[in-house]
Amino acid sequence: MKTLIVGGTGLVGAETARLMASKGHEVTLMSRKATSNPALSEFPHIAFDYINEDITLETLNAFDWLVFAAGADIRMLPEGVSDETFFMHTNGVRVPYFFEQAAKSNISKAVYVGTFYPVVASEKIETSAYVRSRYEADKALRAFSSPDFEIVCLDAPYIIGQFPGIDTPHLEGLTMYAAGKLEGVPLIAPSGGVNHISSLSVAEAVLGGFTSGEAGKAYLIGDENLTWKEYFELFCEAVGNPQDLDVMTDAHPMLPDIILYAGRNATVSYEPENGELNYGRNRIKETIQNVVSSYMS
Repeated sequence: MKTLIVGGTGLVGAETARLMASKGHEVTLMSRKATSNPALSEFPHIAFDYINEDITLETLNAFDWLVFAAGADIRMLPEGVSDETFFMHTNGVRVPYFFEQAAKSNISKAVYVGTFYPVVASEKIETSAYVRSRYEADKALRAFSSPDFEIVCLDAPYIIGQFPGIDTPHLEGLTMYAAGKLEGVPLIAPSGGVNHISSLSVAEAVLGGFTSGEAGKAYLIGDENLTWKEYFELFCEAVGNPQDLDVMTDAHPMLPDIILYAGRNATVSYEPENGELNYGRNRIKETIQNVVSSYMS
């Protein structure tokens, strides 16, 4: 199938592009800026900013399937703009608009990669603009699903992975932290925990969404439930600095409260939906080892 991946130069988009191409699909990447990443040079690229530009049916009509892995998060929040204004516009308005146009095109199936927060921390829908914007986007997209334009949504937890040429600053920082290379920052684990999933597993879930997902459904995906202590200790082990970390309940330098939408010290644990999506699991330790290898070489 001719597949357009919006957010195709990011971690999930690139992983999905590689997987789908290996299965014989014709993949085109779309992102706000052109990419010079040699690992993505085999794929055609469309430079397009869905937040500020209107997509044309002429562009969309060239494709059979659509992957959307470009929802806005805190990293994109412009200075001086409120999170309410930014997130409700980007995720709550512009993402549904893109799908509304896609529903008018020749595209027959779409998979949207969202977040698990509206499901696992539903009380935050009222208090967090980011969570609310993701909730509104998910709800609006599934309303567009029809026999002619089938949409599957994936509610993903913390995603980790390594792809050539793509920087993941938070994972690089955690690697340096685990290795004891952040001067003056003691090694200690945050309280609580969360479910994690590898970018490869997300890519497999995307493919499963196309081949056997139920149209109009949102799947709560994930891999392993880990406490932050367990997660941080896996990084320490991978860098060759094994630790039995103490746990702190105060704000942690590697996990600022602003990105902990379920709340500091919260534990988010659940049994992920897999079933017909048929994505791989039990990959977190291996994925962390790959991440560490890319930054410690």
